[in-house]
Amino acid sequence: MVQKRIAIIIPAYNEKDNIAPLMEEIQEMTLQDSRGYEVILVDDGSTDGTFKEAKRLTEKYPMLRVLRHRRNLGKTDAILTGFFHSDASILVVMDADLQFDSNDIPLLLDEMEKGFDIVTGWKQGQYSKRFVSTVYNWLSRHLFHLPIHDQNAIKALKSKVLEEIDLRKDWHRYIVALAVNKGFTVSEVKVKLRSRLYGESKYGGKGRVLVGLMDLLSVKLQISLLRKPLLFFGTLGGILVTLGILAGLYGLIQRFVYQQGYRPILYLVLLLVVSGLVLFTVGFVTEAITALSERIARLEKEITGYGAQGSSKEDQV
Repeated sequence: MVQKRIAIIIPAYNEKDNIAPLMEEIQEMTLQDSRGYEVILVDDGSTDGTFKEAKRLTEKYPMLRVLRHRRNLGKTDAILTGFFHSDASILVVMDADLQFDSNDIPLLLDEMEKGFDIVTGWKQGQYSKRFVSTVYNWLSRHLFHLPIHDQNAIKALKSKVLEEIDLRKDWHRYIVALAVNKGFTVSEVKVKLRSRLYGESKYGGKGRVLVGLMDLLSVKLQISLLRKPLLFFGTLGGILVTLGILAGLYGLIQRFVYQQGYRPILYLVLLLVVSGLVLFTVGFVTEAITALSERIARLEKEITGYGAQGSSKEDQV
């Protein structure tokens, strides 16, 4: 049986002290697993010497390839850079901070061999942001109808998943949700979560909670409500126009039947009708933009060969 090559993509930002023990652990794992692996570490504009340390380790670990962003672009871009520079059919995405155990990677791949397109880890253990993570994952499960407990952990996925979903900045957290929306299948396995030994977390801060919530709503809007923008905005516009007409009828009855004029009703009618017409217009414009975007996406796939059997992502960077 021919083993498929597995690419382990590791985004790294100021993780100099973690790279060596991480590679040692990965090396030990690969010696126990018969699958063929490559490791692609993407230095995302680090300032602590992460790139230099990783390049030094390539002499010891032939499986390791090191790529570099000239400045910090974020984890999503780091993942995509690793993806574009690998021709592996299966990708494993994990952090460089040693909080996930490399020995759990074969568990993810074993589950994937049951026919799933994505297998994500379900974090087990105590960690500082457990409450926030629990709330976030609860919202994700209900908003996106996900059959898993945790979509923001180490994960294994087929490379075609990243070919077919659109990732914006910081949307690496929603790879599973976007993939499920495209019809890909997902499962999960329990994985260990360990305490960080070196360095500081890059994803802390109260501000990131608000950013994460806004991104969550943005993803939901894109994959659900904006699939048929005219239906969404047109329905809202129709409701407002209808309320405006009803308010106008009430005003007319008050004026001509009961001889009581009430000017604020006129203002309310104008507000409701104009707002409704604006929403109708937004719906038409958004519908046109959505149709144009879909047409451009189809043309890009035809030009680049995305999804074509035997196509090389190396040529598509």
